Amino acid sequence: MNNQSDVIEKEPSGWPNWIGGVLFTFFIALLGFLLAKVPGFDHVGQLACSILIAVAYRHFFGYPYAIQQGIVFSSKRLLRVAIILYGLKLNIDVVLHDGLGLLARDALIITFAILLTIWLAKVFKADKNISLLLGVGTGVCGAAAIAAVAPIVKSKDDDTAIGVGIIALMGTIFAIAYTILRPILPLDALDYGIWSGISLHELAHVAIAADPAGEDALAIALLAKLGRVFLLVPLCFIFIYIMKRKHKGSPEEGNTKIQFPWFLLGFILLSILGSYVFGHSIPVSDSTMDAVSTITTWLLTAAMVGLGLNVSLEDLRSRALKPLLAMTITSVCVSILAFFII
Repeated sequence: MNNQSDVIEKEPSGWPNWIGGVLFTFFIALLGFLLAKVPGFDHVGQLACSILIAVAYRHFFGYPYAIQQGIVFSSKRLLRVAIILYGLKLNIDVVLHDGLGLLARDALIITFAILLTIWLAKVFKADKNISLLLGVGTGVCGAAAIAAVAPIVKSKDDDTAIGVGIIALMGTIFAIAYTILRPILPLDALDYGIWSGISLHELAHVAIAADPAGEDALAIALLAKLGRVFLLVPLCFIFIYIMKRKHKGSPEEGNTKIQFPWFLLGFILLSILGSYVFGHSIPVSDSTMDAVSTITTWLLTAAMVGLGLNVSLEDLRSRALKPLLAMTITSVCVSILAFFII
């Protein structure tokens, strides 16, 4: 399989190639958006559908080297912009004032999900990098968490794309399962909302599962989920520390220098602005915030298309099945643990 790093010498330069590559990733994202409107795929979501199309394109037509420059730009730069904008989804003020009681449970869930996935990966002899990313995505906030941690742990682009694709698909399955189980569970609306918020993978999955239980359940579910998003920042710094300790004094230390993820500062800044400035001293309409959220989704989807183009079906079959099994078991265990700590 050819990764971006493997074929960089083949990369043509020039603005037409750069623009063509960016437009190509957005075109695949558009196809994913349209596919997500089709019955059956409407529960899967634009992100997962777009990655599936990108992987299929790579399989049938090969990697489009002629426009690689723009594809790399989407998978690298646009991804970081999307993570920065994702910070607007986090209301720090609400989390600190109303969600402190949930933060401890969120921290427990994150720690449990990551450690259990890593342990299961050892038991199953699964791919370590993909399993680690899946553990982070399961514990924190899905694709955004995987995208934030991937450059810190030196994940390959195809590993990142595989992780995001699995987390999007499995998260959707679990969200639908939650809505099916809700009527038979011995939980009131608020407890069900908390259960959804501290155990499901993405914000969208939490919204899918909690919305049928009513506005109060949805509100508390999103609050619980935002606590996990809030903990993404300290988690990233923990991984930076671990990676530096891991390679300290080793012969390859100079080649494995951990670059500080500056986009996290943008994430924190926009979180602060969204929590204390926008809507307060600077009025911002709901429609504007919705538009920014939509832009964030499209940027993240285009970036994931760029990563998905690096994935071969052969590697997907050989390397993703065991991490998928580990992540599925972890997700079930997370749901059970969350149920008992509500």
